[in-house]
Amino acid sequence: MTDTLSACLVAEADTIRDAMVALDRGAGQIALAIAADGRLTGVVTDGDVRRALLSGAVLDDPLAPVLNRAFLAVAPGEGRAAVLELMRARRISAIPVIDDDGGRPVGLHLLHQFLERAPRSTWAVVMAGGQGTRLRPLTETIPKPMLRVAGRPILERIVLHLVGFGFERIFISINYIGHVIEEHFGDGTSFGARIEYIREDEPLGTAGALGRLPETPTEPLLLLNGDLVTTADLGGLLAFHEAGRFDATIGIRRYLHTVPFGCVERDGDRVVRIAEKPTLEREVNTGMYVLDPAIVGLVEPDRPTSMPEVIATALDLGRSIGAFEIEDDWVDVGQRDQLIRARGGG
Repeated sequence: MTDTLSACLVAEADTIRDAMVALDRGAGQIALAIAADGRLTGVVTDGDVRRALLSGAVLDDPLAPVLNRAFLAVAPGEGRAAVLELMRARRISAIPVIDDDGGRPVGLHLLHQFLERAPRSTWAVVMAGGQGTRLRPLTETIPKPMLRVAGRPILERIVLHLVGFGFERIFISINYIGHVIEEHFGDGTSFGARIEYIREDEPLGTAGALGRLPETPTEPLLLLNGDLVTTADLGGLLAFHEAGRFDATIGIRRYLHTVPFGCVERDGDRVVRIAEKPTLEREVNTGMYVLDPAIVGLVEPDRPTSMPEVIATALDLGRSIGAFEIEDDWVDVGQRDQLIRARGGG
C-alpha cells in the first residue's frame, strides 16, 4: 500500500473528526472509509464534511451518515487516459483503485499527479512528411498533419499529448511543405519540449527518417504517424513493451466492418451457407510503435522504407514483436471521411 493511499484511510466506524484528520494529512482531499473486512464502503471529501457541519453535525458524530456510498472507483488495470477522462467527465480530483476480489482499495489516482509531468528520457519520433494526396485540395497549401481538428492542428495535438506523458525530446520528420511545421513549432520551447527536425529531401516512407536520426538511441523510442488523433495511453504502451521484453511493439486496434450485402459461402456449385450483412473483425495497425535500438538499426540511411517492411524484416530475423491494444480514442486521418469523423462530424 502506498503512503498516499494509507494517509487517506479511515474506519467506517470513525467520527467526522477522524475523517477531517485524514483529509488534512492526505494529498487528495478525499478520505476512504474501510469496513472491518477491508472493503471500501464510502468516500468523503472536504465538501461533504462542510455540508454536514452546516447541517448541524458536530465533529464527534459518526462518519457513516456523511459517507458517499455511490463513489466512483476503477480496477487496477485501468489505463491512465481512461482514468483522466473519467475525472474530467465527473469533475472529480481523485478516484480510488479497488481490487477485483473483495473491493479493497489498492491505490488512489489523483488529478494533480496526472497533470504533473514525469520526465522521460525516451525519444519520440513523429512522421509528418507525407503529402496527404487523398485529402486534396485541403492539403495543397498545408501539410496533412497541420489540418485542424477542433481548432488545433493534428500535429500540435500529438505534440501536446507526448508532452503530457513526459516526452521531452521529440523528432519530427518533414518533407512536403515542411516549413509550415517548422514555423509553427520552432524549437519546441513554447510547447514544453525540445523539438528537432529530420528533413527528408525525398519522401522516405513511414520509417525511412529513422535512418537520419542525429545519433543512435540508447533505449527504446516511440514512433508515431503524424496524422493520428488519439488519446492513447502512451505510458501503458511503453510499460507493456518493457514488461514483455519485446524488440518492437505495435499499437493495434480492433476494427469492425459490416459487409453491406448478404454473403454466400459455397462448395463448388453448392451453397453451404448464407450470412446477411456479416460484420468482420480484424486487428489493425494504429501507426504507433515502440522500437528497440536494434530495430531502429535495421533502417538504412536515405533508403525509403515503411514500418511494415521493418517489422517484416524483424520477424524474419526472429525478433520478438509485441501487440498492444489501443482502447482509447483513435482516428487515422487519411481520407476526408476520417477527417470529418475526427472533427466530430460522424
